[in-house]
Order: sequence, then structure tokens, then C-alpha cells
Amino acid sequence: MPQEPSESKHPDPLHGVTLKAIVTELQAQYGWEELGRRIPINCFLSQPSINSSLKFLRKTPWARSKVEALYIETRSSCG
Repeated sequence: MPQEPSESKHPDPLHGVTLKAIVTELQAQYGWEELGRRIPINCFLSQPSINSSLKFLRKTPWARSKVEALYIETRSSCG
């Protein structure tokens, strides 16, 4: 029996999603202030921008992991 499209999702929720797309989506959904409250890192708290956040997150694995976890949590709660 063929799988329905919703059943054939890749097991990794981050598969094919760029860091820029993750940060952009989270910023659009929460705003910088709420992102900084949820993940208190300077790139979200002090003069935040997509580019400064990407630069920091690409160099800082622990912070990137927190952002990716929030993205996964947000996506799973949306449906």
C-alpha cells in the first residue's frame, strides 16, 4: 500500500532546512524580545539581526542546538 505524503516525512525534522530559514521563522513567530527570553544569548538580546545571529550560531554549537530544539518544538506544536 503506498504511503500517504504525511507518512513519508524525513525522520530528521531539520533535514533540508537552513539555519537562516530557522532563525528567520523563529524571529517572525516570536520576535527578538521573546527569542531572547527563551534563549538568552546576546545575538538575540543586543542589537539583534538575522546576519549577526547566523554568524554567532554558526560558531557556537551549544547555542545553535538550543535554537534548533526550539524550532523543532515550535514545528511539532503547530501540527
